[in-house]
Amino acid sequence: MFVRLDQRRKTRLPWATIALVAVCIGVFFWLTLQPADARTLLLRRWGTVPSSLFDATTPLTAQWLALHPARLFTALFIHVGWLHLIGNLLFLLIFGLPAERSLGSLRFLLLFLVGGALANFAGALTLASANAPIVGSSGAVSAIVGAYFALFPRARLGLVLPLGVFLEFVRVPAAALIGFWIGLQFLFTFVGPAFGAVAWWTHIAGFVIGILFALVSKPAIARRLRQ
Repeated sequence: MFVRLDQRRKTRLPWATIALVAVCIGVFFWLTLQPADARTLLLRRWGTVPSSLFDATTPLTAQWLALHPARLFTALFIHVGWLHLIGNLLFLLIFGLPAERSLGSLRFLLLFLVGGALANFAGALTLASANAPIVGSSGAVSAIVGAYFALFPRARLGLVLPLGVFLEFVRVPAAALIGFWIGLQFLFTFVGPAFGAVAWWTHIAGFVIGILFALVSKPAIARRLRQ
């Protein structure tokens, strides 16, 4: 299944989305060049490790000095596999480009970083004793998807579906696709580890944060568009 976006008049280059994609790809290739042991250490140092983030034996000041809270942000740019990377960046491009044009690049970047960090924090809360790091931009991308849903509830996306030997173009409400996507997040959350070690609550928290951010930002967006 391929997704085709409607062509819109572009007034400004969506540099934030492009920069985020470039950084994620760059970090991914840099990690793949590291030896296995070094890569594991980097994942634990810069990923969000719940058991370290909420280590009760470590003084709070020491945790801040150890950059534990900062790892909520650095984890957003770390991906451990091609499917992990491509899946997140695909959704970021599909929903991020129109969201950035409406929100503005700086507000969009703020949503990605802060929304993603808060989503990682929510995921870490549900896995407080876990030693495996939470990595990837899934929470941040979920925030972008949530913002898109709040900003464009009636939008339609063009899908190219393979039907036998032919490709058929159809238009589907974006709300239906997003609803299907968020439904899967709830399903995977309650089914558990049968679908892999994924912090599904990070996705759900990010989606809710994105909706709230877009609703709060609507007056500022309206002023920006009028200008």
